[in-house]
Amino acid sequence: MQKGYRPLGHNRVEITDPLFGHYVNMIAEKVLPYQWNILNDRIEGTERSHCLANFRIVAGEMDGEFYGAVFQDSDVYKWLEAVSYSIESGKGSAFVPLAEEAIDLIIRAQQPDGYLNTYYTLVEPRKRWSNLREGHELYCAGYLIGAAVAYFNATGSKKLLNAAIRFADLISDTFGPGREQIHGYPGHQEIELALIRLYRVTQDPRYLETARYFIHQRGREPNYFIQELNQNQNTGIFPELDDFDLKYAQAHMPPVEQRSIEGHAVRAIYMCAAMADLARECDDTELAEASLALWKSVTEKRMFITGGIGSSGFLERFTTDYDLPNGSAYCETCASVGLMMFGQRMAALSSDASFYDAVEKALYNTVLAGISADGLRYFYVNPLEVWPEICLPYSSMAHVKPVRQQWFSVACCPTNVARTLASLGQYIYAEDEGTLCIHQFISSRAEYQGGQRPVRISMEADIVHRGTVRISSDGPVNLRIRVPSYAENPAFRVDGKVCEPEIRNSYALIDLETPGEILMDLHIAPRWVAASDRVRVNAGKTALMLGPFVYCLEEADNGDNLASFALAPDIEVRRGESLSSLPGALPKLEYPGFRFSSGVGSLYGSPNFTLGETSITAVPYCLWCNRTPGEMLVWQKQRL
Repeated sequence: MQKGYRPLGHNRVEITDPLFGHYVNMIAEKVLPYQWNILNDRIEGTERSHCLANFRIVAGEMDGEFYGAVFQDSDVYKWLEAVSYSIESGKGSAFVPLAEEAIDLIIRAQQPDGYLNTYYTLVEPRKRWSNLREGHELYCAGYLIGAAVAYFNATGSKKLLNAAIRFADLISDTFGPGREQIHGYPGHQEIELALIRLYRVTQDPRYLETARYFIHQRGREPNYFIQELNQNQNTGIFPELDDFDLKYAQAHMPPVEQRSIEGHAVRAIYMCAAMADLARECDDTELAEASLALWKSVTEKRMFITGGIGSSGFLERFTTDYDLPNGSAYCETCASVGLMMFGQRMAALSSDASFYDAVEKALYNTVLAGISADGLRYFYVNPLEVWPEICLPYSSMAHVKPVRQQWFSVACCPTNVARTLASLGQYIYAEDEGTLCIHQFISSRAEYQGGQRPVRISMEADIVHRGTVRISSDGPVNLRIRVPSYAENPAFRVDGKVCEPEIRNSYALIDLETPGEILMDLHIAPRWVAASDRVRVNAGKTALMLGPFVYCLEEADNGDNLASFALAPDIEVRRGESLSSLPGALPKLEYPGFRFSSGVGSLYGSPNFTLGETSITAVPYCLWCNRTPGEMLVWQKQRL
């Protein structure tokens, strides 16, 4: 059993929110069928997947060669995980036959000793575990295990779980400190998180110990990756990694000693999430201290206002403190998913709700922006400023796409968004030692077994229009309700009477001894946010927020050349009409501003600056590019 704190099961949470309910329902209704067809190469005009074909070739059911990225297997595993959450929440029963079809195919492709990886089985069968830096064998294994645990929880079926256990047993036998074992660790972290999940289901300590070994062995001397690199020069999987940097893979020192988040953003943040998980499971205070330091490093010095992380398009990595470019930002969608996972685990480790501020920021902005309102297009990269004309292939801006794509040759993000939104309930509610914790203000219903009988909870959240959250219970319940950092003098009423609850670790502690209702007024209003002076690119600029939502300008509302806008000091922002054609009917924000003009007609000339008054309209960043494509801008110049 998971220690203490644990999220409510997906079958005990129903999302009713007009914004998030749209996305959660859409995963089951449109996204999962669409992605299944993609994985089977049935949709014309998209990037070829070949994912399931690779399994069929390994199983001897069709002729052909491996196609795709070395980690192509993970796409179907994440799809299965998303399906599992949809089934468990009561929305995905129609997908059971497809899931069973995929599971049976995966099992037929599994090797006699439990090994399962289509790339190495088809392309380099004699080189298993020989290139951990690039090979992604353990990464794919992690997603297989995650899917197996999720499917078992949803259906009770052990078919995929048993296959995953066979592979996990092989991994635990292969890696470790023994003389006959490999003293390595994954190039791309993920297996650690999965082994901990498998341990919690099976209670087999080998899986927890193997996860712990991978974390504690990483970066120790003699450095395994250096040894491997000396043996396998220029493997050709990822030529850009031939000039290998240990920081890229967080292998420059043991993770327990790391205090600055470095390297590839997704690898780093998955590692951090596993560290926090292990710290809690093993009561490891040193790992907990390192986890907190890395959390502060990423959220206080290297996180975008949208909850995006990873500044560099080259190698998808962190760079240095306060390097947070707008137009060239990478901010991979998967990295923000990882930030949510890390924050959730830090809150569980510390019983401190403040970690959910960053979880919320990533979810409400970058993660939602990563999928279109119709669920059929995706952003891999999430910049904070877009000028479509410069997003050119074969240039330094090639990684930025001005419109969402149907699919990608490296398609980790679409399935990652699907599994995250399908499992959204885990980020809203958790139970901990007889207390129900509420972490996100997303309208929903939940069932909580806190006492002698189940208690039904209903939450109606309207944080963007009224700034209120109404929570009702049909029985006695002890509640810990997160108080978000953006709440301005939050007020509480219980059954209509003013209440001043104890606030501890960003939780409001309220015990209902009988059925009752809590009304929270967060007093949310539009607010301007400035960056630290150390964020050079945003000097003299401000961004607009409403609760957790970052707002941006779009060409559709304001015309082109958004960079020419400037704001007057002390301007009043008013809520405009709702975006009724988009999920959630979120409000536009409107305010007066100016347009700068240099007065120069040629490329360069003598300045003749003028300011023209104009009105400016901002929309939620999470919904940008769902209407007419065009320019987009988050940070706006401030006129003093």
